[in-house]
Amino acid sequence: MSPSRTDDSAPALSNAESAMQIKQENHLLHRSLIEHPVMVERAEGVELHLENGKTIIDACAGAAVAAVGHGRQEVHQAIISQLEKVSYVHTQSYTTSAAEELANFILEGSPYGLEKAFFVGSGSEAVESALKLARQYFYEKGESQRIQFISRRQSYHGNTFAAMSISGNVARKVPYQDTLFQHVSNVSPAYAYRYKGTEESEEQFTTRLLQELEDEFLNVGPENVIAFIAETVVGATAGCVTAPEGYFAGVRRLCNKYGILLILDEIMCGVGRTGSFFAFEQEKDVVPDMVTVAKGLGGGYAAISGVFVHKKVIDALRQGTNAYNHGHTYQAHPISCAAALAVQKIIRKQGLVAQCAAMGQVLEHLLRSELQNCPSVGHIRGRGLFWAVEFVRDRKTKETFDASVKFGLRVQQAAFERGVAVYPGAGTVDGVRGDHVLLAPPFIITEDQLGIICRVLREAIESQEKLHGL
Repeated sequence: MSPSRTDDSAPALSNAESAMQIKQENHLLHRSLIEHPVMVERAEGVELHLENGKTIIDACAGAAVAAVGHGRQEVHQAIISQLEKVSYVHTQSYTTSAAEELANFILEGSPYGLEKAFFVGSGSEAVESALKLARQYFYEKGESQRIQFISRRQSYHGNTFAAMSISGNVARKVPYQDTLFQHVSNVSPAYAYRYKGTEESEEQFTTRLLQELEDEFLNVGPENVIAFIAETVVGATAGCVTAPEGYFAGVRRLCNKYGILLILDEIMCGVGRTGSFFAFEQEKDVVPDMVTVAKGLGGGYAAISGVFVHKKVIDALRQGTNAYNHGHTYQAHPISCAAALAVQKIIRKQGLVAQCAAMGQVLEHLLRSELQNCPSVGHIRGRGLFWAVEFVRDRKTKETFDASVKFGLRVQQAAFERGVAVYPGAGTVDGVRGDHVLLAPPFIITEDQLGIICRVLREAIESQEKLHGL
């Protein structure tokens, strides 16, 4: 008998027996074949309620996703209402009010010249879509020799082959290295704590980074380069790294000089996470040709991401084929768009971007005060409600822990045992060395809850420091 069929004559299983059978069969492929993830039974606000009865403060919003918190009834109702109208159409022939309204809501007035929105299902898909649109832009302009992308080391842009090809996350690329897209080169990260010289000023560091980028343009041949892509604030790979002052303005000037597109990846840091809707708004004189967003867009209520495209790029299509040669079956999915629209309305109505900026200042103060006496804390950095703590064995030399120690992961586990979820990272410095944890709580977090998070994080760090003789 097929294992997918049931025998009608067999006695019915009790709930306990059914649960046991599910655990024994375990047909779901998890990230690890050894460690089974924790079962979450219910989530509400900033809390996750586990199967074992324990409650966890979600201090990382999953992976900087749950912007408005869990269990918002307004979003649930928007999803149900959309299901009652239309659950799916194919975008080759149809559109829906949910998709149209979401695009219009975000891009009303074409902010920063961003004229069109393209919605897909994940951050990787958004980056992939941006890369293809960038290539098509030059194809339409008769510059089909442009095939090169330039990105930064210690970056992350996604898990699909092209998105992974331009990423600088070493560990994720190892099994696929020989099969990745080859027309990619990398420049240094704008990561002052690790890469600025001890005698170098911030301005000199910026100048050096920009010279390196221009040198790479010239080395490849600027006429062969499609785009430079960078995270406005680096996400989980290096942990909330902000660029030195003037860096992105200089990048924009270089791209303009050589006719190269600038794609800013705000999958993790955008949609209010850093205290402004677009993270690039806090950089001076920077307007991207495309910006990708995802995590906070739908707030975890549905799978959705987006590419916001500047008029300059759209005009090239208008003057050529009048079409974007790309599409997905679940593109602009009405349920996802309805969920995202409801999330964005909550963010705007409740002023949660401004609240994120204000609570970010509280979080920074608490982190610096709570962790000031932790010898393993080398650097605290971030913006808005997007902060990371980088760990070192020696503060003075910035020596890292041996990778086998898994210090950041151990801190995350110790915090979880104490009721707080943070996001661990390894290979912070160069893909092999370094550890950090990331904090990115929902925008609705309270000052009291931030106090608990930072106290628990300190206790978790101290527990690991004690084990390693610090």
